[in-house]
Formats: sequence, structure tokens, C-alpha cells
Amino acid sequence: MENPGRVTRLEELLEEFSRAQFRAKDVGAKVERIEQRCLELFGRDYCYSIIQNPNGELCSHYPRQIVFMEYESTEDDKHMFESTVHVSKLQDLVNRSKMARCRGRFVCPVILYKGKHICRSATLAGWGELYGRTGYNYIFSGGADDSWADTEVAEDDSVARNGDSQFDKVRGHDIKLLRYLSIRYICDLMVENKKVKFGLNVTSSEKVDKAQRYADFTLLSIPYPGCEFFKDYKDRDYVAEGLVFNWKQDYVDAPLSIPVCLTRHLNIDWREYQSWDLVKQTQNYLRLLIHLINGDDNSGLLVHCISGWDRTPLFVSLLRLSLWADGMVHRSLEPAEILYLTVAYDWYLFGHMLVDRLSKGEEIFFFCFNFLKHITSDEFSSIGRKARLKSSQPRDPGLTLEDFCALKPRDRGSATSLSSDFSVITEDSPSAFGSSNCEAVDLINFGVQSHAVWKKTHTSSPQTAAWTRTSEDLLHQPPGTEAKSSSSSSSNHSDIFLRAGSSPLEVPQRRHTAQTERAVRLEAVQSIFLSAYNTIIGLRTVPPSPSGAIGGLLEQFARGVGLRGASSIV
Repeated sequence: MENPGRVTRLEELLEEFSRAQFRAKDVGAKVERIEQRCLELFGRDYCYSIIQNPNGELCSHYPRQIVFMEYESTEDDKHMFESTVHVSKLQDLVNRSKMARCRGRFVCPVILYKGKHICRSATLAGWGELYGRTGYNYIFSGGADDSWADTEVAEDDSVARNGDSQFDKVRGHDIKLLRYLSIRYICDLMVENKKVKFGLNVTSSEKVDKAQRYADFTLLSIPYPGCEFFKDYKDRDYVAEGLVFNWKQDYVDAPLSIPVCLTRHLNIDWREYQSWDLVKQTQNYLRLLIHLINGDDNSGLLVHCISGWDRTPLFVSLLRLSLWADGMVHRSLEPAEILYLTVAYDWYLFGHMLVDRLSKGEEIFFFCFNFLKHITSDEFSSIGRKARLKSSQPRDPGLTLEDFCALKPRDRGSATSLSSDFSVITEDSPSAFGSSNCEAVDLINFGVQSHAVWKKTHTSSPQTAAWTRTSEDLLHQPPGTEAKSSSSSSSNHSDIFLRAGSSPLEVPQRRHTAQTERAVRLEAVQSIFLSAYNTIIGLRTVPPSPSGAIGGLLEQFARGVGLRGASSIV
């Protein structure tokens, strides 16, 4: 347990993350510590090789040392799944295919599950990017292209104007990489078929490739709102229930498309997807991804959006945490460790633009970890029902609300005397939500006691209580929220927000039910995240960086053709 008086590893990570976007060629001592910590955490459970990306030579916003997990390091799993991939061959394929995708964000394996690779990338590059990237990089790097100065790239550029021969060559390498990694499913989160800026198709996607080069793969179009939509999430006090994307906007032209054979056992009416709110949509997409990787074959999965650094890490992170909560990946890691790994690797080292997103209020990063409360049930588990019943024993629900209210005040104890076991707060206590027969216990003044978190499921009943075993980090209120009762919420499942810096705590059912190990683990991760996020980022405002007139025009053009990050290209 870390000393509560000093900055934790996660807080140090968030401090660096909220300072600047990661660039592989600009690395200091803090970033090196983050990189080494990730390698250490991967090494706990996996034998891995490294895809070298020194100074961002492959991709400027990918890790300098990309982890390729070969097999789990336990003896049993080592012999169950054998890697058929050689890292030298993989490195060569990556180098050849990097121009095929937007911003050079090639197909990259990031999770190993039952011998299958779950990969991430950006979408396919379009003419706008292929024509403009080399010239743009030359101007803005002082005459040297740090990401594309490569003999083969020069040859590729020389044939860029020869019709489809450029796409045949570059996308051919991309397809070879996908096949080498045994990828079968390609899940496209774009709400557009192509990204258009200034009349140019700056990006494309597999689903609209005219030559049907990707016809041998199973393509799934699962459109999901971009990071701009999460400004609405923040403006609604971080309440995702009832928040529905406007599918009638002009640029939205990619319908949901999933082969029927992949949806039969999910009991989801996919025809209703445009009516789902943000919670239901995210839940259903995650269930689909888990269903795909749980197939009987050895096929892997690729998930991507446009640039691959907003929506893509959202689902990669949720997948990693969900599989971890089931004990299927990163089995030896504690909640604080898996949280550090997914924040550092899936978000920071793969280039999420947290500084820009915070300055615009587009808090997709916060949404990811606050969303964990919505996937604690077994319907999101990757383990079969029989296996869950055999391996998981429910936990003692402990003191019920009725038992607690029956106690005399002196028997309930003070905040300090109760802290060794539980902390309790009633929704309708006089100090927070009105009158009640139960006295409220002050959560805010609780000390740091334990790593474990014990919270109960939520309900909208006016006579309920929330109680937890104290955690390593206190829960805190996300920025901009205020106290509200469930009756004033826009949804029956909205969070209850407490004053004086407390966190969004779910309100449990009147009669507490036993929690599964999965729920306990995910809620622990969420609790640690909320504490660190509020401490480092919650009260911070990030002003946009100024730029000169000429530089601003060049920057605007660069963003328009997909050569520079912008909130509209996610």
C-alpha cells in the first residue's frame, strides 16, 4: 500500500498525461519511468517480445517499445497456446504497412486472449493523406521527415499518382499484416464511410474499399459517436443515461452492419441502435466484442475508429479491464496495477490527446473508467455460466439497511470507530438529501484504510443507503458536479452526487445482494481512478496553446487533410 502522503504512481502518470500528448521522439525521465513500469506489469503474466519504434520511426504517437505478447508465462498456458508469429517478420510487415492507415497508426496487437490477438489501429488512409503527408512532414520537421524517411516510403510516394497501384501496394501490406496476426474480425467505429475535409477524402475504411480488398475478412460497422459527443456528457453532470446521439446529422452515413450469424445469441435488437443512449450503446458494443473473441476458432479482432486514439482506446481499455475482472488476462495484477497499465499503455502511450480533450470538455477518457459501474454484471463476463458458478463464490452481503437503522446511534459508532469495517451514508440523511431516521456517517473525513472496495449496486429508491469498505483512495466528485437527489435526475439510474468533494456513488438496492468477484474488482478500479482523477485533473483548466496567424492557417489546413490531430478527427 502506497504512502497516502505522497504522490502515487497513477497520480504521477496523470500529471504527465494532462501536461502534453505523448510523442515518441520527446521523452524525458518521467516518461521513461512510465514505459518501464508498463513493461514490468506486462512481464508479470506474459512472455513478450518488443516491436521497436525508436524516436517514433514507425509511428510518432505509438509507444517506443511496443509489446507483442507471445503467451502467458504460467506453465499451463505456455503449452496451451503457442505463438506462430516471429517478431522479426512482424517488424518487417509493420514497417511495410504503416502508410496504409491514417497517421501511420498501423495494426498493432495489444491484448492476448486465449492465444488470440486483439488489435488496434486507425482507419485506412485516403488520397488526401497519401498525397500530403510527406510534404507536410518535410516542412514541419525542418527538412527531415522523422516518421516516413524510409526508402520504401519514397518508392511508394513516387507511384502515388498511378491510379490504384498505390492502394494495391500499401493496402496489400496491411492485409498481409492482418493475416499474419490471424485477424478475422474488423470492427469499425466510424459514423462515416469516409472522413471528408475541404472536399478531400482524407480517410477511408475497409467497408467502402472499391476493390473489395478486405472481402475475406468479417467486417462489422458499429458506428459510435466521436469525442465531441462527450462534451454533452460532461455538460449533463457526467450522466450518460438518456444521452442519445443525433444520427440524422449530415456527415453520419455509416449504418450499423453486423452479420446475422454473429448476433443470434446476444438477445439484442440491433434495429433499435439509433434509439439507444450512451450507456446502452456502449454496453451492447462491448458485449458484441466479447462475443466475437469468445468464438471457437483462433481468429483475432481489430477495432478502430478514425485516428485510433479516442473511441479505440475506450473499447480496448474496457475489453482489457473486463477480461481482467474475469481472471482471463493479467491474472496477477491488482486493481491499482491494471488501472495503471491501461491508462499508461492503452491511452497515454498510444497518443490520446488528453490536454486537447480536457480544454474542450470532451471527457471520453473520464467516461471510460466511470462507465465500469455499468459492466459489473455477469452478462458482460467472458466466462461461461457453469464456469462462473463453479469458480466464483458470492461474498457475504454483511449488514443490511434494516439492521443498521435498528441500531441505536451509540451502537453504530463514529466515523473513526466504524472505519475499520464500513462507511455508511444514507441518501435521505438530513445533511444531504432530506430527513431520515438513519444518521449519516461522514465519508469525507475517512482515513485511508485498505485496498479493497465494497460497494453495492444502485437503485432509485428514496429509502436506500450506500455503504463501502474504505479503500486505498477516497472517492471524489468529478469536476463540475453538484449535489442532486435521484428525483431530480434525468434517469432512474443516475448517480447520486455528494457535496464537499465526494464522488458519484451508486445507490444500492434496499436489500443488499451478494457481489461477484467481477463486480468487486471493477468497482475497485473505478474507485481508485476517481480519486486520482479528481486529485490531479478534476480542478484543472487547460488553456489552448496560442499560434501565430500563418502557423494557425497551416495548422488548420493540416488538420483538415488529416495530418494533425484535432478533436473532429477521432
